[in-house]
Amino acid sequence: MAVLGLGLAALGRPGYLNLAHGIDLGADRSVEALEARTHAVLDEAYAAGIRHFDAARSYGRAEEFLGGWLRSRSPGGVTVSSKWGYVYTAGWEVDADPPEVKHHDADTFRRQLEETREQLGDWLDLYAIHSATPETGVLEDDAVLGELAALRASGVRVGLSVSGTGQRETVERALEHGGFDAVQATWNLLERSVEPALAAASTAGLTVYVKEALANGRLAGREEAGALTRLAAERGVSADPLALAAVLAQPWADVVLSGAATVETLRSNLRAADVDDVSGLDEMVEEPEAYWARRSSLPWN
Repeated sequence: MAVLGLGLAALGRPGYLNLAHGIDLGADRSVEALEARTHAVLDEAYAAGIRHFDAARSYGRAEEFLGGWLRSRSPGGVTVSSKWGYVYTAGWEVDADPPEVKHHDADTFRRQLEETREQLGDWLDLYAIHSATPETGVLEDDAVLGELAALRASGVRVGLSVSGTGQRETVERALEHGGFDAVQATWNLLERSVEPALAAASTAGLTVYVKEALANGRLAGREEAGALTRLAAERGVSADPLALAAVLAQPWADVVLSGAATVETLRSNLRAADVDDVSGLDEMVEEPEAYWARRSSLPWN
């Protein structure tokens, strides 16, 4: 049975593309305010039994906030993952263009691993390529693969996250190559094209993380969502726990990441554990090209 984890994409920086992210954060988006907010959400998550926490170098100050929380709380039994390959370029601005730039080369890996270790220290359990795609060629780069193998030999698990219409192809290529311990992919009621590859990854023994289970807020009750909206009302729950429950029910999933930016949102997400009936939602599937085009059009806010 999959469990909920917490991803910090919406907590570590003042701007993100989730629907109503700006409303969640409110007017005060100072570093101090976001750090306090992050710690409050982490405290709530840990108290509720969440033990998987995921960050990335490009999530603004997410690693810094998470590392400070870990050092001040010394929580037991946690699994901490982060990702390299994007450089945060927004400078704490909400709508910087671009907010992050992808660099999948060995020099970036070495630099960002050092930066991650400075923030997370020995808490780092899993380090993943951030948004590997066929276009970047990162899975064919011998220098990068050598660095990943050395990190793995040192005791840190290595993985990859994927995105875009090439998710399935990328995961399948990673499985052919071998040497990975985990994969993180987008799977939700609207975008399911990567499912065969995730099932294969699970069979091969990789830990499967699911990100964007609420489609960046599209399945969180922040816009009309067809069958999800109707069935959630009929079953007396909010849209977000029903949508999350559908992901938790997948036999190949291990960790489903909540992207909550508030304690209230996290509490709502946690109600997914109480949802028993996830039937009637198959009609919601979109074509991958349409799904990713819509995601690309979401404004940072």
